[in-house]
Parts: sequence; structure tokens; C-alpha cells
Amino acid sequence: MRKFFAMKLSVYTREFKENIKLAYPIILGMLGHTLVSIVDNIMVGRLGPTELAAVSLANSFVFIGMSLGIGFSTAITPLIAEADGENSLVKGRSVFHHGLVLCSVLGLVLFGVIYAAKPLIVLMGQPKEVVEMARPFLDLVAFSLIPLVVFQGYKQFADGKSETKYAMWANLLCNVVHLFLNIVLIYGVWFFPKMGMLGAAFGTVISRIVMVIYMHIALKSKDKFKPYFDGFSIKGIGKVMSLKIINLGLPSAMQMFFEVALFTGAIWLCGRIGTASQAANQIALTLATFTFMFVSGLSVAGMVRVGNQKGIGDFIKLRIVARSIFLLAIIVQGTFALLFVLLHTILPHFFVNENVLQTGEVISIASSLILIAAVFQLSDGIQVVVLGALRGIQDVKVPMYITFVAYWIIGFPISIYLGFYTNLKAIGVWIGLLSGLTAAALFLYLRFNKLSKKLIIHNTY
Repeated sequence: MRKFFAMKLSVYTREFKENIKLAYPIILGMLGHTLVSIVDNIMVGRLGPTELAAVSLANSFVFIGMSLGIGFSTAITPLIAEADGENSLVKGRSVFHHGLVLCSVLGLVLFGVIYAAKPLIVLMGQPKEVVEMARPFLDLVAFSLIPLVVFQGYKQFADGKSETKYAMWANLLCNVVHLFLNIVLIYGVWFFPKMGMLGAAFGTVISRIVMVIYMHIALKSKDKFKPYFDGFSIKGIGKVMSLKIINLGLPSAMQMFFEVALFTGAIWLCGRIGTASQAANQIALTLATFTFMFVSGLSVAGMVRVGNQKGIGDFIKLRIVARSIFLLAIIVQGTFALLFVLLHTILPHFFVNENVLQTGEVISIASSLILIAAVFQLSDGIQVVVLGALRGIQDVKVPMYITFVAYWIIGFPISIYLGFYTNLKAIGVWIGLLSGLTAAALFLYLRFNKLSKKLIIHNTY
């Protein structure tokens, strides 16, 4: 029995090497996105809890836009992967051109919407001093969505071609530039003005513009990608391919939106509870987001490999690849869960100034939230890698409904009740997050299991 189990398990573990080879540059690239926020939080957190809460509030708006932009752009990857599996340059070039134009338009739209919606920040019931600090920060960081979403168009194309290192190097460059600008602009080093938290916002905008420029030059200069840049014309952008990308991208964007909006809702709820709760929420959320990037990278790797197998038509292999990704995600997130439990009282200290008022309360609340984050590591990991596999087979509409129900019918009401009507407060808000993520993981896996079986049966007969 033990030998049988080991043999069955080896079917999936044999895929680990290929999964990791494809995923690790994606993970490093995604960590690059996250490190921009982490660096901001650590440096701004040294200024005080109010500044950290203001960054958290402003970023809550920007994260919504970012989720829509990144979610939409993921439609490019499975289509490119499928075209690559079919060895079709014409189809791949069409997807790339249309995807890049749509991402550029979307970036502009998202910036405009967030800028126009800025007055809503007053209605969120946040402390007055936090709102006043958040407004100018929001303007600048919202503008950075334009280069970020354009970058995603390039990144998803390269990922779909299984060339994941280009985005990794672009993000590394972005972080070097961002760290330098943060140091000199927040604290006023050398001849640079001391701008406080606004310095972090300028650093974000400039570093993301640099990232896009690097990505364009890096891809266009390589022989492998040159044919995909040929014949680009706005007049060549047609309705059929645009609608195909939109039909895949819009539900994918909404899936990511529902999850990010849930965590954004947690930011607002904790802000209504108090500044200390909001600052503590931001610390725990930053750490959870950091670990989430590892399984997000695995999710993209799964989407690419599943998309390739769909193009080839090997659905048995497709199911094996997907399950190997799921197993790897469980191992990775289980490791992080253990680290969170062991270090939950230590980690918050990296984000606060011990000499600032309310620091002790922030650390205490954050320590408890990190323990809950440890529990939902597995749920969060499973739901995102299963979503990647479903996108690989281009199933996006039903998962969109599943994520809405899980996060907004199950998770958020629990957060509201436990956060406002019990003594749990911020801890109760995070129990709601855990509930939503667990429901999503369960129902999404059932969906993939059903569809992958159906593909095998249909292909057999």
C-alpha cells in the first residue's frame, strides 16, 4: 500500500522540476511588485502609525485598480500558450498586439476612474488625519497604474511563451530604482528634497516607468520575439480578437477584483475600528501578500503549462500537471504557515518605530492577525493555483461567480459581524477573510476536478 502511494505521488512530484523552472522567475517578478509596497510600508511606517495608515488607505484604492489590470492581462497568457502549443506565429502575434493595446487603454481608464473616485475617500469613515495624508499620495500612486498595466501586457506575452525571466529582471531593476528613490526622497538625502511619504509615491511612479521601458527594449532586441513586433498597427486591431481577449480577461479581472476587494474591505473595516487596527492590518496584509506571491507564480506556471497541454490536446497530462502544481502550492504555503506561527510576535517589529505612540498596541494586534494569516495560507494557496489551472483551460465565467459568492456572500459578512459586533474586532475581520478563502479553495477545486475529467472522457471517445 505504501509503495503504491509512493508511486502515485511520484507521478506528480516528477513535474516539480519543470514547474519550479518556469515559476521561479515569475515568483521573483511578482515579489518585485510586492516589494515596492513592502519598502513603502517599512520606510513610511518609521514616520508613524498615521502615515502607515494613510499609505494603507490610499493603496486600498490603487490595489483595486491593480487587481483589475493584472487580472485582465492574464487572458493573454493562456492564449499565447495555446498558440505556442499549436506552433502558430500568426495567432500569437495577433494576441500580443491586441493584448498590448487593450492593456494600455485599460491602464488609462483605471487611472481616470480612481482619480475621479478620490472624493469617496472621505466617506470611508477613516480618521481625518489619515484621509488628509492619503489624498496626495493616492494621486501619484494611481498614475503608476498606467505603466504597470502596460508592463503586464508585455509580461503576460513573455510568460505565455514560457520566457519568464524577462519580467523578473524588469522587476529587479524596478526595485533597485524604487529603493534608491525612496531613500533620497522620503528622508531628503543629498540635494534631494525631504518629501516624507510623498517621496515613496514618486519613487513608485518613476520606477514603474523604467520597468516598462526595460521590458520593451529587452523583448524587441531578442530574435525570438522580433517576429511578434512586426506589422503592429492600430488599424490592425480588430473586433474578433479584441472580444476574445475581453471575454477571457473581464471574468479573470473580476475574479482577482473580488479577492483584492475583500482584503481592501478589511482595510476599511479595520480603519473604522481604529488607527492601530488599520496599521496592524497593513502589517499582516503585507506579510500575507509577500507569501501569496510564491503561489501566484505557481498559478501562472500552471496556467502556461495547462494552456500548452490544451493546445497539444493531451488532457491526461494536463490533469497531472495541474495536480502537481496544487501539491507544490500546499508544500510551499504549509512552510510559510509554520514560519508565521513561530515568528508571529517578532515580524511586526520590522514595520514600526518602537518610540512612536500606539506602537505597542499595533504590535499586539498584528501578532494575532499573523496567526490567522498562518491558518489561511493553505486556503489562499490552493484557490489561486486552481484558478490558474482553470484559466489555462480558458474556464473563467463560473470561477468568477464562485469567487464572488465565496468572498462577498460568505467571507465579508462574517468580517463585518465579527469585526463590529463582537470583541474580536480586527481579529474577527480576518476570520472572515479565512472563511472566504477556504470556501473559494473548496469550490474551485471541485470545478477543476469536474472539468478535467470531462475533457479526458470527451477526448477518449
